[in-house]
Amino acid sequence: MSLSPPPRRRLYVRLAGAVIALVVVGTAIASTKVLSVEQAAEASQAGAFEPKDYAAEHFEDDIVPAITDNAVDLVTLLTDLAGGAEEADFGNSAGSSSAYSFPVTLTGIAGAPNGSILPVTIEGLPEGTVVQVQIGPAINGTAIRDATGTVKFNDFTNQLEFQEVATEFNTLVKDQVLSDVDPATLEGKTITVTGAFTRVNPALVSVVPVEFEVTQ
Repeated sequence: MSLSPPPRRRLYVRLAGAVIALVVVGTAIASTKVLSVEQAAEASQAGAFEPKDYAAEHFEDDIVPAITDNAVDLVTLLTDLAGGAEEADFGNSAGSSSAYSFPVTLTGIAGAPNGSILPVTIEGLPEGTVVQVQIGPAINGTAIRDATGTVKFNDFTNQLEFQEVATEFNTLVKDQVLSDVDPATLEGKTITVTGAFTRVNPALVSVVPVEFEVTQ
């Protein structure tokens, strides 16, 4: 038969337990850092993905060289594609259901700018093909992101990050490639452009430039 400890002993045990609990709580409080609302917000953002930083890191060092090194003459590309060539032989796609994007180079005569679009006349194109260069301020699409095949959806947490990177690449085009281009002076000039376009409509080529030169 077990015997219960004397009442005084039980009291000592309870007091010792209470002291230990107070020490643990005190230690926890002492080691806890109290953050302001602003500090908590900053902490929550620490390590978060920044599409602007990603784009700035890769644009000049990776994306632009990959496009310029692999650019195909636009007339040659469109002629080959019209003749049945495989898109995958010349371009890259962001996914199995996505249109292909191509790195290209072209030389032609600039027309009158229409908002953010500069029409370009080029000899030798397949009949019915319209070519334009996006000159900003609005730069649309994902051609710069997708044309090289080096920026993969699986490299990102979600679709939003993937799209934001495309947007930031377009912003860098506007700020770095087109900052010195004056649309009002382009009509009738010969221009040479290297860039990328996404082939959504085979009859419409809308090039986002990474190099833009007025040659005549």
